[in-house]
Order: sequence, then structure tokens, then C-alpha cells
Amino acid sequence: QVRLVESGGGFVQAGDSLRLSCAASGLTFSEYGMGWFRQAPGKKREFVGYINWSASFTYYAESVKGRFTISRDSAKNTVYLQMNSLKPADTAVYYCAADRRRIFSTSSTAYDYWGQGTQVTVSS
Repeated sequence: QVRLVESGGGFVQAGDSLRLSCAASGLTFSEYGMGWFRQAPGKKREFVGYINWSASFTYYAESVKGRFTISRDSAKNTVYLQMNSLKPADTAVYYCAADRRRIFSTSSTAYDYWGQGTQVTVSS
């Protein structure tokens, strides 16, 4: 049974940093590309960033480029989302997702497994 479990969300002030973690189990972690998405109240789920299976390629949405960084630790079966210079517009539930095809995509439909999400709230 595949499980993705996010953690690290919280309530912060604008300009603060947070690091989200996504622990994967039940899959061969090194065979999956990993994505981060977010969904704010009343809005569609949107792509945040992606890291490929070997960590040799990352890609970010324009709205977070230069502020967010994705990394992965294969020894821990964990992917991270380091978020710096947070803004109120970053407030959302953040989800990690796994893509077994290992083909980069910004579309949520391309991902096979999802976590339950972790809330990030940024106050001004």
C-alpha cells in the first residue's frame, strides 16, 4: 500500500520560512518523480514544483521560483519543499504526489499517488 505523508505545515508570518516533508512508503522511491501542489480555499489545485527520480532536474511554478526549493533524500524516502520569503498568497493546503512514469508534468492528472496534505497559513 502506497502512502505519502506530508508534515511541516503551520502558521507563520510573511517573510518567514517553512520546510515541508513528504515521507513515502509502499513504493520504490527512486523510481518516482515527485511533485508538490497546493490548493487555496475556493481555488483549483495548482502545481508548485517537481523533482525527478534522480534529483538531477527540478522545475518550479513562476509564482514560487527563487523562493521555494525541492530536494529529496532517497535514504529516507522523503521529498522536501523548502519555502522561503513566504507571502500571504502562499496560504494553501500543500500536497505531495508521486509519478511512476517519471515524465515531468505540471498536471495533477499525471500523478498516481497523493498525500493527505498539510496546511500552510501565512499571515501579513
